[in-house]
Amino acid sequence: MTEKSAVIIEEPKDDRSVLARARRIVVKVGSSSLTSIKGGISEESLTALSDVLAAKHNAGAEIILVSSGAISAGLAPLGLVKRPRDLATQQAAASVGQGLLMARYTHAFGAHGVTVSQVLLTADDLMRRSHHANAFRALNRLLNLGVVPVVNENDTVATHKIRFGDNDRLSALVAHLVRADALILLSDVDSIYDGPPAKGAKRISQVDGPGDLEAITIGKPGKAGVGTGGMQTKVEAAIMAADSGIPALVTSTANAAAALAGEDVGTWFTVNSGRKSVRMMWLAHLAHVQGRLFLDDGAVHAVRDNRYSLLPAGISSVDGTFEAGDAVEMVAGDGTVIARGLVNYSSDELPQMLGRSTVELGESLGRGFDREVVHIDDLVLV
Repeated sequence: MTEKSAVIIEEPKDDRSVLARARRIVVKVGSSSLTSIKGGISEESLTALSDVLAAKHNAGAEIILVSSGAISAGLAPLGLVKRPRDLATQQAAASVGQGLLMARYTHAFGAHGVTVSQVLLTADDLMRRSHHANAFRALNRLLNLGVVPVVNENDTVATHKIRFGDNDRLSALVAHLVRADALILLSDVDSIYDGPPAKGAKRISQVDGPGDLEAITIGKPGKAGVGTGGMQTKVEAAIMAADSGIPALVTSTANAAAALAGEDVGTWFTVNSGRKSVRMMWLAHLAHVQGRLFLDDGAVHAVRDNRYSLLPAGISSVDGTFEAGDAVEMVAGDGTVIARGLVNYSSDELPQMLGRSTVELGESLGRGFDREVVHIDDLVLV
């Protein structure tokens, strides 16, 4: 008699059912779902979302809530009639509104016996290795203690150069940081559509890669001017998450309970690659590009196809003003951007180096000029 081997049937790992059984989920909610300029924080909307998330938490899941709304919540108390454009006034509004927002969350989750905490992050906190490790330890410990961290960008101290730009992108980085099983992006729109929903457009149920959305026009910020992202940044954040190995769902706040139950709502972004480092995600999607390096065909082949560092011999020209350590784009002869990276030389130093070997540069200009222009560890293909 022959012995039969066991047949192992794996559960699907990349469909909405992941959400029903996920152990750790990052949920992002936008300002338009929680606040308005005239009315400030909507108690009804905030409480309804908190009820759903608390129930999921009490059922055994770990929830991290990335919540916008601090600036919007601070507008009415400060007598402002619209979202300010200048950074200083935004910071002032955030300083006032963040306390109000956390007070509401503390009360709403507390009704279910759930403790919440405030976690404010800047891009620096996720880019620098020591800060990154501290942020991970803090969030992980909070989750282990049964707390729901409420994360927001630290608007009060962030500068234009080190800002995430919006909490959608922040949520993708936080999901990566805490090794989440899934990311849910909530707003006032229930799904991504192939056109204006009011004109009979069809819902896009699933996205398997950026190419699926090439022919789609994605909306910008809408409701009452309280948000900064719109659907465009939610799509970018969902793609960021999927690129780092984390599936993502884009749907409305009203669908939060259905989404967490794994029901067929919203637009699901499937995973299409392994996990990237947070630093590489930042470089690919968020870094503020200061200049461009134009490459010859040999350098394009070396960087794009062979994954080599960029050497001065392969650069034909330089555009922009930048310092060593700034982010730059690497551009092929036909104008296609092939990569981004952190440059080792300033825009003043590079012109004298173009087309020359590192050996020649070391001999003629001295030590320090015999290095790569962009090292492979600081380079990401785009």
